[in-house]
Amino acid sequence: MFTSIFETNTIDIINTLICMLVSLGLGLVVALTHTITKKYSKNFIIVLVLLPLLVQVVIMMVNGNLGTSVAILGAFSLIRFRSMPGTSRELLSIFLDMAIGLSLGMGYITFAIIFTLLTVLTILILEKLKLGEKPQKQNLKILIPEDLDYTEVFEDVFNEYTKEHNITKVKTTNLGSMYEISYEIELKENKEKELIDALRVKNGNLNITLNHALKEIGEL
Repeated sequence: MFTSIFETNTIDIINTLICMLVSLGLGLVVALTHTITKKYSKNFIIVLVLLPLLVQVVIMMVNGNLGTSVAILGAFSLIRFRSMPGTSRELLSIFLDMAIGLSLGMGYITFAIIFTLLTVLTILILEKLKLGEKPQKQNLKILIPEDLDYTEVFEDVFNEYTKEHNITKVKTTNLGSMYEISYEIELKENKEKELIDALRVKNGNLNITLNHALKEIGEL
């Protein structure tokens, strides 16, 4: 079942074209799977489509010599990450592409298709299960007069609209006549406007800022 279609060191044009088409097809599958991250660039998606084909050609040019090919591909894998941090998902997609190219460069078409589909299916299942996903928290800044007790005044509002709230920073502003209170909150529902309106009643309609907290990305 898992046998190579290349029986000699010579390049067979028909089998080579078949492998090239499969490389492009599987590269497209990897690229489409990567788009579920919602954080990608057009250029990176194009790279994911073409990378298996390029790796396949490299393997064929070294006549399937794994020692040489692995050394070359090890250098290739550093190109994406040499000047900017890459996420673990990007690294996964690149190594999956390289594994596809290695398999097809050796002529193992069936094996390449099966492990690609299995890997992609696993990624989609884990994404659907939201495994390891943390609740999205937000940063809230409230400006209040200095004579207002910030430790208790907003508790009823937070209990109604948030699952969790914590004070992260307190500082004075406006020559000490006001306090700026910073919170980290997790909303019960998507009721940002209702929360802000309720807080405005408590702080005398002074400035309130609600920002989405930065999501952690899987950098390596």
